Formats: sequence, structure tokens, C-alpha cells
Amino acid sequence: MNKLHRFLAFDLGATSGRSILATLQDGKIILKELTRFPNKIVRVGDKYYWNIYSLFEELKNGLRAVASEKIKIDSIGIDTWGVDFVYVADDGTFLGLPRAYRDPYTVGAPEEYFEKISRREVYELTGIQIMNFNSLFQLYAAAKESSAALKAAKNILFMPDALSYMLTGNRVCEYTIASTSQILNPRTKEFESGLFEPVGISASVMLPPVMPGQITGNILNSIQTECGMEPVPVIAVAGHDTASAIAAVPAENKHFAYLSSGTWSLMGIEVKEPIISEQSFNLNFTNEGGIEGTTRFLKNITGMWLLEQCRKEWELHGQSYTYDEVVRMSDSAEGFRSIIDPDHPGFANPASMPEAIAAYCADTGQKAPENHAEYIRCIFDSLALKYRYVLNCLKQVAPFEIERLHVIGGGSQNRLLNRLIADSIGLPVIAGPSEATAIGNVMVQAKGLGIVKSLNEMRAIIGNSVSLETFYPKDSAPWDEAYEGFSHHYH
Repeated sequence: MNKLHRFLAFDLGATSGRSILATLQDGKIILKELTRFPNKIVRVGDKYYWNIYSLFEELKNGLRAVASEKIKIDSIGIDTWGVDFVYVADDGTFLGLPRAYRDPYTVGAPEEYFEKISRREVYELTGIQIMNFNSLFQLYAAAKESSAALKAAKNILFMPDALSYMLTGNRVCEYTIASTSQILNPRTKEFESGLFEPVGISASVMLPPVMPGQITGNILNSIQTECGMEPVPVIAVAGHDTASAIAAVPAENKHFAYLSSGTWSLMGIEVKEPIISEQSFNLNFTNEGGIEGTTRFLKNITGMWLLEQCRKEWELHGQSYTYDEVVRMSDSAEGFRSIIDPDHPGFANPASMPEAIAAYCADTGQKAPENHAEYIRCIFDSLALKYRYVLNCLKQVAPFEIERLHVIGGGSQNRLLNRLIADSIGLPVIAGPSEATAIGNVMVQAKGLGIVKSLNEMRAIIGNSVSLETFYPKDSAPWDEAYEGFSHHYH
């Protein structure tokens, strides 16, 4: 471990991406951001896409940045958001741009699909939370559109695997990203062929899943020449960004829940076997793949999307706030004045987020926020209450006692929200690392190369490398009252 190792992590989110250089030496990891770039949904007519070719160019810019540092890296790993994918033709070319999960073409698709195979059966087979943008329903919606790309597809590659293919020329299907699709069985870790029948395609379009840490191949000679790089292996890390982030939870034992806090919040526990039961079905929890064959039993919750959309609109009207200002404004506003359910369908992609929040308040007999500070406080209070609701659900099914909550990702830097969460849930909140996804990506690369041996060793290195802050519950009484009053919103 004393030997110096360097890795390149590409971490792509639904709004931006980054290339990060990581150094691992003496049991400590250090990150350096090399490039940052926007990732925008492209609208063409009434369809919404990701520009994968633009993302590929940004990956090459990251490689050029490495080359300019005149250093040798051990490997490359790519993680992205889940569910979205590319159709690949027989000759290996892409059959158009990948559709974006916010494309409304899947609205109503689950209900139609369940006329062919019941909701219960789909959940029994996959253990995945029913969400209309899951890959299964995207495929069904594409079939309804008579998609030429779907009909001609030889393979389907999820986003990190498609980008890895562009770098190496080799196709793989990484397990954690495949597990978000709602077409993979978490018990067998294979695709469920019967689920493809209503789509009218064969399960053979999917490659057999490989576990995180698999070497995909070296970057292509043409890319080495273009970017000034030596041959470097690309490793299929935990391709789903949340799986990478959970791998970076600096937990000392299993008695924890986690909250990966960003545009989406993902709250859950790490278990050895999937939890697929009447209770988990009714609560609509998901079983996604993790490191070392673990299952991430979790729930997707709308997260900072609410705030991001408000800030975007306020900026258009000439009001922009730094993150510190947002936190100060929230702290200055009265708590529990207005509470929303962050997962209400009206907040999925409204024309105006502030108007959607005001409308929800009107519909539920509450005062709407009257200024920006009150909107921000409404969002933070509502998220903290929603986290309490989901944690209570987790406690009902967890095979162990939950003693603390690890908050990771960008949201872990929001000290006010961490304090509110601790008071809301009545448990210690341990914040950090904020760079969980990139760190998890890098540590899986290190494991794939045999530099570290286990998840426990990975987590020990991470705990040694980052500074954590713990928030203890101080004033739970007002939260108990608020939760009592508003918990009916969450059923």
C-alpha cells in the first residue's frame, strides 16, 4: 500500500460531470478535480435525449488533462446516473442518442405494462421500486412508439458501459447499473427473459452482467494518440453513481442507514440478500446491486432537485444565491410554516417549481411561502420529515438495529440540513464524504487491480482519508409534533 497509485474517475451526474485524479498512498486517498463540464438534456421535437457524443468528448478532455500532468495512471473508471441506455447496432454503431429519464414518453407506461404482467409479479422478480422512468418502462414506451432503434438493436448498453465501450471498443454490462433497470433479478443476478415479452424483444440484447472491478480493456489506440495517453485499462467500477457512493460510506459496522444526498436523495441500508416481501412491496422499496454482491435496499426520494429548480428560476429573474446564502436564508425563516411531500408527482418536472410548491400548499390548506427564504426552509423541513418517514419504514424491515445515519454526497456539506435531519430522526447524523461517488469509483478501481482486498479495507482507507462531522439530535419535540401533523402526506 506504500506504493503510489493514481486513478482517473469520471463521475457523471444528470446535470454535470467531472474528471477526478485520485492518488492512493500510505492508506490515504487524495482527490484533485481536473475538469468539470455541463450535462444537459437535449430536446428534439417532443423527445428528450442525452448527448453521449458530447460526453465522450469531455472524457477525452479529461484524458488530455491527465496527459498534461505528465503522470501515469493505473486505471480509469466511469460512473453515471441509472436506468438510461443506448441501442447498439449489429455493426457496433449507436442507433441514435440515448433517451433521458425525464422524457415524458414513459408517463402511464407502468400501468399499461402491468396489464400484461402484474405489478406484484414484476416486483417479485426484480425487487425494484416502481418508477415510470425505469429501463423496463422506457423499453415498453419505445415499443409503443414503434422505435426503429429498439427493433434494430443488437445490444443495449447502460450509460457507463456505453461510454466505456466508446473508450475501449469492448462491450460489458456492469451489475450495479444493470440492477437499476427493473429487468434484472437480484437473487439470480441475471436478466429476467419473461419481462422482455411485452416489449416484443429478446433478452439476448442484454449482455451477462459482470461484477464491479472487472477490467473492460485498454483505451483504444486512436484515443491514446489523440489524447497523448499510454495504454490504460478501463475498469467497470460500480457504474451506478449511488452504488459507488455507498461503497464509500466510512461505516465501522453494519448498524447504519445511509442517505446519498444530491439532486436525488437515496436512503437505505446495506444487506447481504435482497428484501422482497409484502411489506417492501407496499412501501415500494428497491433492491439494487452493491459491491461484493451486497444489496442496496433503498428508496429514491426527490432531493435537491426542488431547490435547484427554484434557484434556476430565481436566477432568470436576476436573483442568484451562493450555497452559504441559501443555508443562511433557510435558517432565518420560520420552521414548519409550510410542508410539502417532496415526491408528489407535481414536482417531477414542473414549468415553475415555486408555483408548483405554492399550488401544493393551497391544495393542502397551508400558507404558501411568501419569499425565497421561506421556500428554501419549506424544502429543507420537508426533506428532513420525508427522511424520517423513510427511515421509520427501513426500521420496520431492517435485519439489524439502525443506530446512525451516514449522509454522503454534495448534500452532506449542508450543515443546517444535517442538523435538521438529526433532530427529525432522533439519531446521530455523520456527514461525509461529500465526494463519496468519486471516492467509491476510485476504490473499486483499486480493488479491481488487487491493490485493496475487500470492502472493509476500502472503508478503512476512506475513514482515514476524510474528515467527518457528527450531528447529534438536540431538539426533537417540535419535529415530533410536525411529523404527527404531516405524516398523512406521506401515505
